[in-house]
Amino acid sequence: MGRLVRKPQAAEIDLLAGLEDVLQSGGNTAPVAQLDPGDGYLERMVKYVPAEVIAFLMLINAILAQAMQAGGPNAAMARVPVPMIAAASLLIACALTPIYCWYVRKDGDAWLLNAVVSTIALPFWAYLMGAVAFADFHDGDLAAILIISFTVVSGLVAPRAERPRLVQEAAEEAPLRETPRLVNALAG
Repeated sequence: MGRLVRKPQAAEIDLLAGLEDVLQSGGNTAPVAQLDPGDGYLERMVKYVPAEVIAFLMLINAILAQAMQAGGPNAAMARVPVPMIAAASLLIACALTPIYCWYVRKDGDAWLLNAVVSTIALPFWAYLMGAVAFADFHDGDLAAILIISFTVVSGLVAPRAERPRLVQEAAEEAPLRETPRLVNALAG
């Protein structure tokens, strides 16, 4: 089981190879397509949680919360108000989420979809853990309702199956042109 949500893989049958097997066995067997269904609802629900980025944010949040306790409502670090640092760290964590998903991707992962859902999930998780960025309007009950609702709905977001043969044929028919590396990375 990988860290990111897996795309379902469409079956690809070579009918001629299957026909040879049928003829050799006297017609008693048929070619069987192996279909990888990808990750199910519960697996997707768990994998969309950006746990590593949440851990990064929790560490920074613990430092900022300690500074807020020591300095009171006007706490500052290097003359920058702690709430401003907290908001910036939340934005940085949101920016790191898709980069992390891209970095840990493997063949068959729906890393782009995972990056989008995980980036949207991060503020919900930050609100739940009581991030300093949300200190002025944090409500634990609302946070629990929001995270449960988001998590249940996020499991419904499923990547579409790829069709390897169609993708390969389209690539062969398309005119060859040089594309920048970042575009290739974002294209999946």
